[in-house]
Amino acid sequence: MRIKDHWREQRMFNRRAWFAGAVMVLSVLAVLGRLYYLQVVRHHYYNVLSLDNGVRTVPIPAARGLILDRNGEVIASNRPTFDLDLTPDEAPDLKDELMHLVRLGLLQQSDLPQLMRTIASHERFDTFPIRLDLSAHEVGRFAVRRYEFPGIDITSRQARWYPFGKLAVDAVGYVGTISASELAHLNPAEYAGTAVIGQTGVEATYEKDLHGTNGYRQTLVDALGRPVRRPGVLGKELHFKAPVPGDDVVLSLDLKLQRLAEKLLKGQDGAVVALDPWTGDVIVMASSPAFNPNLFARGITEKEYRALIDNPRRPLFNRTLRAQLPSGSTVKPALALGALTDGVIDAHQKVLAGYAYHLPGSAHLYHNANHEYCGEMTLRTAIIMSCDVYFYRLAHLMGIDRISSWLPQFGFGHRTGIDIPGEDPGLVPSRAWKRRQFANPSQGEWFPGDTVILGIGQGYFLVTPLQMAHYTAMLATRGLSYRPRLVTGLRNPRTGTIHWKRPVLDGNLTQISPAAWKIVIKAMVGVTTDPKGTAYWEMHNSTYPIAGKTGTAQLVREGAKGYANEGSYHADKTLKQLRDDAWFIAFAPANAPRIAVAVLVEHAGWGSTGAAPIAHKLMDAYLLGPDGKLLAHPGRGPFSEPAHLAPRVTRGVDPHMTPLQRAAAP
Repeated sequence: MRIKDHWREQRMFNRRAWFAGAVMVLSVLAVLGRLYYLQVVRHHYYNVLSLDNGVRTVPIPAARGLILDRNGEVIASNRPTFDLDLTPDEAPDLKDELMHLVRLGLLQQSDLPQLMRTIASHERFDTFPIRLDLSAHEVGRFAVRRYEFPGIDITSRQARWYPFGKLAVDAVGYVGTISASELAHLNPAEYAGTAVIGQTGVEATYEKDLHGTNGYRQTLVDALGRPVRRPGVLGKELHFKAPVPGDDVVLSLDLKLQRLAEKLLKGQDGAVVALDPWTGDVIVMASSPAFNPNLFARGITEKEYRALIDNPRRPLFNRTLRAQLPSGSTVKPALALGALTDGVIDAHQKVLAGYAYHLPGSAHLYHNANHEYCGEMTLRTAIIMSCDVYFYRLAHLMGIDRISSWLPQFGFGHRTGIDIPGEDPGLVPSRAWKRRQFANPSQGEWFPGDTVILGIGQGYFLVTPLQMAHYTAMLATRGLSYRPRLVTGLRNPRTGTIHWKRPVLDGNLTQISPAAWKIVIKAMVGVTTDPKGTAYWEMHNSTYPIAGKTGTAQLVREGAKGYANEGSYHADKTLKQLRDDAWFIAFAPANAPRIAVAVLVEHAGWGSTGAAPIAHKLMDAYLLGPDGKLLAHPGRGPFSEPAHLAPRVTRGVDPHMTPLQRAAAP
């Protein structure tokens, strides 16, 4: 009996051998086919892909646009600097490297927490600066130890530079390092490689225009991420896109006048704002004390920042936009116009204004300044002499409801809408406002005494220097309200063409009669020309007519400790921090206004001596030529707005008339 079938086993073995051989042949063919596909058919695709693994895209930040004054003088520009850049993905021990930089003196220990937050907000493969504006000594110190810092290198960039330091800083603003919170709201592609962003002023408002469009270049790198040069065809496949610089911003500021204003404010706390009443152009915006914006542009240290915020004079506080203070007697022309328009008073009626005013049924006395005796006077004389008793009575006759509806029409109690951030609205009090402020109903009641002191710009009424300049410009134009603006045009740096912005007319007080305007403005001229005027001794020798109004805002009650008032106010005997704030507003020439000025000097005593001289010097510098004669077109420079773009005046007088023509106009 056969147990084993050799032929059957042989046939089975042969079948299996053929099957295994076929599988092997097919596998080899598949491998060869795949190799052919990868090496021949898709050669170009995988060649580019392999190059990309060794190519780094390096952003090229665009040059930030310049900021120019109306005469083309550069206020903000750029300069080359060396920055310390980090690529987190290439740093094996990031914290150790940062501490090593601290030990080398290239970073501050106190800056590390904020720096770590900034690093966390970026992608690991992003390259961004961690220290700006290295000195030549610091560059050398890092370069000799470059091998100790994988992922960190030195990059040359253009940094923001303010050639005049603190000059006009509150208008121009400054740039600062991009924070993690800011980065979260930015397009990473647009700000790749960019270290700073506008923080305040024009730099912040026009960030999009100034920033430009970043470019990029592709660079071959080795395994350590270091740029390498490879000859041959590879370099032709790398891409390059040139950056597009940002637009230049043309301001309405006159740097010559700005320098003078800041010089006149030196050593004092205060603000000066000057406007072109026919366009709203800001000619001067000065706040004292100021600070150097280059500190922020290069990356301010904690010690430097602490010195600024701990300074009791508050240099970071923009007084032009944010100092909310009582206006003093500068509000009297606005109240007079409201009273005349509503028929509350007769401008020609003589009123007996003695030493003090008291409400009917009240024994409290509201005194004149210095407890002076005014006697009988009309509205014109009351404005000229700034008689408080007359305006105590006028405010009582008008009542708080009428006053709180009139003052906002002159721009008080709300923002002017200037084209930079940070403006505060001031305050026009009312019955409803006081009820909201005080939870106790008895305290929230509006008292007649609250209205009386509002007649001389005291009490709850608060204004900013910008609002005062805007109000003065409205007086100059007989009720036209042009929105204040700093930027008049944007210049394309490649073509040199300027896109001019038109002035914006926000309102027109048509309800006030020409007769009322004439009475009040004639009285304001009397303030500077009448021997009884409060600004006569400072202004009477002017070669052109000036319409002005002084203001002295009392900060503490009479009799307060340190406040000298022995029958009359003695500023020189009063502690400086308790002295009254000095205000002066004016426009000139009175018959053909070209400039409106508001000056605030804190704790300077009288407006006539503390603020009026500053305004007079500024107006002289703007309106008069070297020969001392009135200029036909003051303030117009090569970068001034073209005349054909100026607004057409619907009422009042044509701003393009010469002073003589305007004086003869009906």
